[in-house]
Amino acid sequence: MPKLTVDGIEVEVPAGATVLQACEAAGKEIPRFCYHERLSIAGNCRMCLVEVKPGPPKPQASCALPAADNQEIRTDSAMVKAAREGVMEFLLINHPLDCPICDQGGECDLQDQSVAYGRGHSRYTENKRAVTEKYMGPIVKTVMTRCIQCTRCIRFAEEVAGVEDIGAIYRGEAMQITSYLENAVQSELSGNVVDLCPVGALTSKPYAFEARPWELKKTLAIDVMDAVGTNIRLDSRGRQVLRALPRINEDVNEEWAHDKTRHAVDGLVRRRLDKPYIRKDGKLVPASWDEAFSAIAAVAADAGSSVAAVHGDMLDCETIYATKALLTALGSSLHEGRQTGASYDTSSLAAVNFNSTIAGVEQADAILMVGTNVRWEAALVNTRIRKAVKKGAKVFAIGPETDLTYKVEWLGNDLSLLGKLPEAVLEAFKDANFPMVIVGGVPLNTAQGASLGLVETLGLVREGWNGYNVLHFSASRMGSLLLGFTSAGGIADLVAAQPKLVFFMGADEVNHAAFGDAFKVFVGHHGDNGAHHADVILPGASYAEKPGTYVNLEGRVQRGDRAVFPPGDAREDWAILRALSDKLGRTLPFDSFDELRAAMYADVPALANEGLVALDWSVPKLGTQASGEVVYPIKDFYLTNSICRASPTMQRCSAELIHGEDFAEAAE
Repeated sequence: MPKLTVDGIEVEVPAGATVLQACEAAGKEIPRFCYHERLSIAGNCRMCLVEVKPGPPKPQASCALPAADNQEIRTDSAMVKAAREGVMEFLLINHPLDCPICDQGGECDLQDQSVAYGRGHSRYTENKRAVTEKYMGPIVKTVMTRCIQCTRCIRFAEEVAGVEDIGAIYRGEAMQITSYLENAVQSELSGNVVDLCPVGALTSKPYAFEARPWELKKTLAIDVMDAVGTNIRLDSRGRQVLRALPRINEDVNEEWAHDKTRHAVDGLVRRRLDKPYIRKDGKLVPASWDEAFSAIAAVAADAGSSVAAVHGDMLDCETIYATKALLTALGSSLHEGRQTGASYDTSSLAAVNFNSTIAGVEQADAILMVGTNVRWEAALVNTRIRKAVKKGAKVFAIGPETDLTYKVEWLGNDLSLLGKLPEAVLEAFKDANFPMVIVGGVPLNTAQGASLGLVETLGLVREGWNGYNVLHFSASRMGSLLLGFTSAGGIADLVAAQPKLVFFMGADEVNHAAFGDAFKVFVGHHGDNGAHHADVILPGASYAEKPGTYVNLEGRVQRGDRAVFPPGDAREDWAILRALSDKLGRTLPFDSFDELRAAMYADVPALANEGLVALDWSVPKLGTQASGEVVYPIKDFYLTNSICRASPTMQRCSAELIHGEDFAEAAE
């Protein structure tokens, strides 16, 4: 480990570290534009210049210089100050002075660093260069005259997103960054280039001119668009969420977020349910809360314990717990959270968990994917697999062939392959130190036993490593399993029981018609499929409008806060159930959210502490035969839930990126 001094401070850094990293270890701030911790080193902006001895008597780029023993680094000498001022002056030669109308204003690296490290005035009087705008799709807005050619967007697209859609053309002063043939960037992670851009060249198209950063209230939350549990920050003004940005969490999402996470928020103010409705003469008509509760109470009095509940994919643990408590009070155990009909064995939660952890994927050296399109079901798990592939991991897959952005050896689309894996797979796993199998939610339903058989066949579980993983794509799934909300036979059990009263808690994807003439109560936030089939609608709160506990696909407990209040007469789901329980004469034993949480923690202690839940590994005894083709559960990445379907941005992404529709820009 090299030892060196930075401004007289002695530091020791790991072998292979750069001088820039050594300076940061010594507590010194080094300006930079092109350097980024998660991308390869470009060394082309030259803003990170420092003075190094021994060495040539000139400033050197610290991001590309390896740290070595006995180096003496100066970050505050007159030479360094003059060099940085000179670099900044060159960077600003062609940069337009449009800060007042630039969407990056207030959170722009170029602004901040020009104040801190620039001259404070310009000596340049010649005409500035201008660059025509490029088209990068419905997510990214471009003003390429502002571009300083740091190439962060190019490196992100190639190295992290795995799509080589962004590149540079021409040379020298004429160099321009553009998308391939100036078409939309074909990546579900394209929004991250906006965060990476250190100037206003790439900004968020849906958020353009909406607000300045100092106007916004910032709330820490958890994303519910998939089961990864991406840590996000919701920025709101008044009663509207204007944008969602990722927060750094090395164990979960690093610092990335996919485009649904970022841009589905404009669906939070559209198609909202903001008052109760009752179906009369075949039509839904507005009603008061008391009228809606009375209609449910009248049915419940006749139904007795013939009551069921199904919850959707975006629910928090508190709502699931309150729903189960209400059904228990009514004498029913007919509840299910796997709304699309899955009925796999849940006797061992470790056997339906992502046991290697999301961060652990990077260690894997042999991966077999069974019936999962990871790129759409968990985009940020896919980026981890891509990292593992870069380190030499071999990836095999069973299912319909699709582009996962890295090399995959497709074995075929027949689940019977689980019983007779090709020799190449067995050889790769025999030599692997960290073998991994990732089973999708759909094959889990028909081939759970066969996939668990791979634990022994491929040696997936060993000292300090469990390579058997189930990839859920519903944010509420693991929380629901921990709370015991499942029935042995899934939705089929509920349908067979022919309940007279059914509560659909944000469940839009379930087959409502299967419940026949049952009285259907929909508690949710959007007028989507569930509301269309309901006899009574009770307007609830979305994930942005209530605090909640969520458990991601690896069994990690996380909590989010409320950013804004629900619209109109809508209320938090637990409060609706608590008020309804009074009307039904089965009062639930909590009067506040804190009391609800305390009761939930008492019943399920695993939810009391944030972090990974400790699950005992056991393999249920199930049949090991499997057959049939895999059909991926997600047909359209951008329209997977009611919030996305209400979002104009997601509708445009679907139309353009999935279905290939052309959209003319204003200039055309």
